[in-house]
Amino acid sequence: MPSSTSPDQGDDLEACVLRFSDLDLKDTSLINPSSSIKAELDVSTKKKYSFAKKKQLTVTSSTSKTLKSADKRNPFKDHLTHNHEVSAWLPDTSCFSPDELLSGQGNGEGEVLLYYCYCDLEDPDWICAWQTALCQHLHLTGKVRIATEGINGTVGGSKLATRLYVEVMLSCPLFKDYLCKDDFKTSKGGACCFPELRVGVFEEIVPMGISPSKISYKKPGIHLSPGEFHKEVEKFLSQANHEGSDTILLDCRNFYESKIGRFQGCLAPDIRKFSYFPSYVDENLELFKEKRVLMYCTGGIRCERGSAYLKAKGVCKEVFQLKGGIHKYLEEFPDGFYKGKLFVFDERYALSFNSDIVSECSYCGAPWDQYKLCSTPQCRQLVLTCPACQGQGFTACCVTCQDKGSRQAASPAQSSFKEECECTARRLRAPRELLQQGRLPASLGPRPGDDEDGPCLHERPHLPFPKPSQS
Repeated sequence: MPSSTSPDQGDDLEACVLRFSDLDLKDTSLINPSSSIKAELDVSTKKKYSFAKKKQLTVTSSTSKTLKSADKRNPFKDHLTHNHEVSAWLPDTSCFSPDELLSGQGNGEGEVLLYYCYCDLEDPDWICAWQTALCQHLHLTGKVRIATEGINGTVGGSKLATRLYVEVMLSCPLFKDYLCKDDFKTSKGGACCFPELRVGVFEEIVPMGISPSKISYKKPGIHLSPGEFHKEVEKFLSQANHEGSDTILLDCRNFYESKIGRFQGCLAPDIRKFSYFPSYVDENLELFKEKRVLMYCTGGIRCERGSAYLKAKGVCKEVFQLKGGIHKYLEEFPDGFYKGKLFVFDERYALSFNSDIVSECSYCGAPWDQYKLCSTPQCRQLVLTCPACQGQGFTACCVTCQDKGSRQAASPAQSSFKEECECTARRLRAPRELLQQGRLPASLGPRPGDDEDGPCLHERPHLPFPKPSQS
């Protein structure tokens, strides 16, 4: 949840944030590539923001080699070329000491932000330059993906730094009509949750493997608030055991995510990457025919285009998606129908909102939901192994890796390259759900022997699970 501040502290914070609302991006008179560009601030703005003590902000145009392709019709972009120019678009942190800006980011007392914004961006390259400078300025680490279809980010730092970041994003004219404060999900953490800062330009802000020109974010399913989704799930669960249910509760995350936490009674595809989701849908079209589909994911971003893809197939009766994802749902219903942990793509691996454990140790079957990296250095897997099994040396993702690790321990020479483990390689890209005489798969509803948290993902006994590629 967002950190609380005193009124005075909040005023100081607001005073140090650059606002973009007074700049007209369509005013071509601001553009003159051969001379300095000046953006004047009105009187009220000068009084409100501490950095605006001078009458003008002067920004020199740039010939940066990395941004030669930047669209010169956009004055905002022209300010984002060299570091000294980017600084005009960064929050003024001079009213804070370095200790205040860095406080708590290394010991888990800071904060991690998760957000996305689908909106058309003419040239993501200068957004990339600006985001890089902004995150560095605020000492934030994490990952930010930018594309012509929008922006997707998860960054960590001090609570002050993350609040400044949110204020700047909400003030940016490119996003202020699309983003609101509620779109930023927060959790305990900090810069320590990420090894570095990575900002880049991609074709998709979440990799589904299909060009945004073919499946657009502009045609998603119907968004349901956490409260509305909760009611739909409640209704679904009351009917889940009845033959002929017309609803599917679909988890569109990867199997290692749903393994440690999921909604009761959900269908959790046994897929390793979101880019396999379209293939999964194609393989199981009959399953979705004339069904009401309730989709959910971590923060909502995968459902935007995942629901658009499912809708494009024209087989579903209706497609709904959880707005804000599991993260927002758990903020409102920590003891609701979602059981277990919420997997996250950073060094924490998971967030806990309730005490339920829905997964088990891959070696002994004891309740366990804390992932660790496979002990074989070259492996790319995550493993669920309880302390007792770890104490017995069971720290690899499979027998092959365990043997390989033992051989490498006996040999001082170890290569640093990563390789795909065989327990990942043997997985089907898009498994096909088995229909029983035209009925939904048994995994969609509680079965004899299942606990109240819904069906587990059934794996080969004592085999842990692959580490996700972040896709």
